[in-house]
Amino acid sequence: MKRLFALMLVSMFSIGMLSGCNTMAGAGKDVQKVGEKVEDKAQDCKDGKC
Repeated sequence: MKRLFALMLVSMFSIGMLSGCNTMAGAGKDVQKVGEKVEDKAQDCKDGKC
């Protein structure tokens, strides 16, 4: 019984960590896209198109 419980805990922890990595990767991509938009706008303002 203890072995089954320990296996379930390890499985749940592993699934939580894997889904957390995917979430952070998605958030990182979103932040990167926002950064690119800010850079584009800054370049436009620098060129006098603002």
